[in-house]
Amino acid sequence: MLLATDVGNTQTVFGLFDGEELVEQRRIATEAQRTGDELVVLLRGLLGGAEVDGICLSSTVPTLTRAYEELAARWPSPLLVVGPGIRTGIQLRYDDPREIGPDRIANAVAARERHGAPAIVVDFGTSTNFDVVSAEGEYVGGVLAPGIEISMDALFARAARLVKVDFVEPPTVIAKNTVAALQSGLVHGFAGQVDRIVEEIRGELGSEAIAIATGGLAPLIAPHARTIATTDAALTLHGLRLIWALNQEA
Repeated sequence: MLLATDVGNTQTVFGLFDGEELVEQRRIATEAQRTGDELVVLLRGLLGGAEVDGICLSSTVPTLTRAYEELAARWPSPLLVVGPGIRTGIQLRYDDPREIGPDRIANAVAARERHGAPAIVVDFGTSTNFDVVSAEGEYVGGVLAPGIEISMDALFARAARLVKVDFVEPPTVIAKNTVAALQSGLVHGFAGQVDRIVEEIRGELGSEAIAIATGGLAPLIAPHARTIATTDAALTLHGLRLIWALNQEA
């Protein structure tokens, strides 16, 4: 079995694969100060005795990348860290490919394999990432926008009379109380942002590229964005699985 691990700034997602089948998925808060020893204990608890043949890691938190490398020294399974020098199977048409987050590369790889090209991945994480795969199946760039949670946190921090709200869909666009007003702005505001950016990307590509939503808050925003064709919650994990398989063939 393969343990695909996507370490983001806010959350970490684990996916356990039996061949191509995702048999289990877990999401936890990212804690940047975890040590390799703590990760050993954490993974033993998460895996529940399941035998793992390898770990494929995407990490945007450098301190945790080092902690997973410490884990690999104590763990019986090999670790593959997605980064420079790793085979991905996708051409990166970017000024400096080292600047591309490994999760963005994994998303592009999985989007091409699972949904075809051209494609646009909209990943609702700490930032909202738009990653573009051309009709030729190449990664050609993308867009980075402030994420939903950090945007709302900034609003609450600057506006003393506003309180934090649950991230849920409001009953109507026109709200009659402050909580619903904030929820309406969140859902419909970010859906509008998605539609505008996707439309501009399609215009530059000259094609109606399929738009795929992923990330923790995708189910909240995607149904309200007319440009989103489908939601693939495990897209990044499948990208890590594909990258792992490619590197085992080498």
